[in-house]
Parts: sequence; structure tokens; C-alpha cells
Amino acid sequence: MIVPRETLRRAAASLSLMLDETALDRLDRYAEMLIDYNAHVNLTAITDPEGIALKHFADSLTVLSAVDIPAQARCIDIGTGAGFPGVVLMIARPDLKWTLVDSTAKKLAFIRAVIAELGLDAEVIHARAEELGRSPEYRERFDFATARAVAALGTLCEYCLPFVRPGGYFIAMKGPDADNELAAARTAISILGGGEVDSHHFPLADAADRNLLTIKKLSHTPPKYPRPSAQIARRGLGS
Repeated sequence: MIVPRETLRRAAASLSLMLDETALDRLDRYAEMLIDYNAHVNLTAITDPEGIALKHFADSLTVLSAVDIPAQARCIDIGTGAGFPGVVLMIARPDLKWTLVDSTAKKLAFIRAVIAELGLDAEVIHARAEELGRSPEYRERFDFATARAVAALGTLCEYCLPFVRPGGYFIAMKGPDADNELAAARTAISILGGGEVDSHHFPLADAADRNLLTIKKLSHTPPKYPRPSAQIARRGLGS
């Protein structure tokens, strides 16, 4: 056993969630593989079992506490990295249909190994979000998009909202500065077809507070978005 199960159970309970034994077994094996791979591939700076349980696993589970995701919903995790939150949510809710996207091949090799080891099923894509978001096969095809990334919210919205169908949601996992980021991103959200935004605050034991912003997609994203990455970096929408 790698991760402290009681820690995970308590963290899940604090989010009004329950993890069954199958989910706990899979999370334990996931943590074991994460620690092993991280010895030769830089996946995360958090490698102690308690930290993995709280700062990766419990943090990822906040999505299920903030949003009621229907069975069989089609979801996409942008910049999935080592699988947070996508793989954790897949373990907790195997009924969901996941697409995991990252631009780093070594990280996706780890993701594929985890999925195969745990007997899960997901589409794993090596691509840049701003390019994949223009593909008819993926553009506005998802009920939910998630991102746990360090980019400012306005930038994340340009990467992620093009994947979401009107009526769906983009769930941005942010830190303590979420309200300021939201204020700066209002114009970008509107331009990209987003509408109402709900904010959810989660104080996680022994971990940084998490703020989830759920942005509802109201209308189609204009065809010219997302822009090439250089343009996104050079000038934010509405600036």
C-alpha cells in the first residue's frame, strides 16, 4: 500500500464523495507508478504518499464535488500532465468518457501505461490544445472540459472553451487568486461563447486552497479562435 487510505477516505468524505475499494486499489497502484516513473521522467515535484493523496488525488476530486457530471458525459482534460485531474476522475467515475490531451509525449507514455495497468479506457492525444481545438472532430464535442494549469484564466479559456459544446461547462482549477483572474478574464469568456461563472472554494487539509471556476458555454466559439499560441501569448483577448 502506497497512499494512506484513511487520508483519502477522509478527504473524499469532506467533499461528500465516497471511494469504493476498487477505486482505492487503482489510486494506490497509480501512486506507485507515479513514484516509479518520476525517478526517470519529471512528472511531479510531489512524490511523498501523503502529498500525492492530498495535493493530487483529493485536489482532483474537488471537480466531482463542485459539478454534477451526468453518467456517460464526454469529458476532455487539457494539459493533463501526469493525469490530474483526468485520470483520478476516471478512476472515481469509470462511466465517464475521457479524452486526455497533452503536448509532452513522455507524460502521455506514462498516462497510457497507467490506463493499461488499471484496466481503464480513454482516448489519449499528443497535441497542442490550440491546434486540436480547431479540428472538427474535437471542436465543441465535449460536455465538460477540465484544466489544472498555471496559465491565466483568460488564456486557459481560449485553449479550452473551443472544445465545449454550447450548454456544456469548462471547469478551471485555480488557486487563491481565482477571483482576480476571473475579473481579468470576463471579456475573453464572453468573446469565446462563455456565460455565467460559478465559483467553488475547497480548503484542503495540508494542501493549498483550491478554487474551481465553472464556466457555462452559451454560444458557439467564433471560428477564428483559438488563435496560434504565439498570438495568445502576445495579447490576451480584451486587452
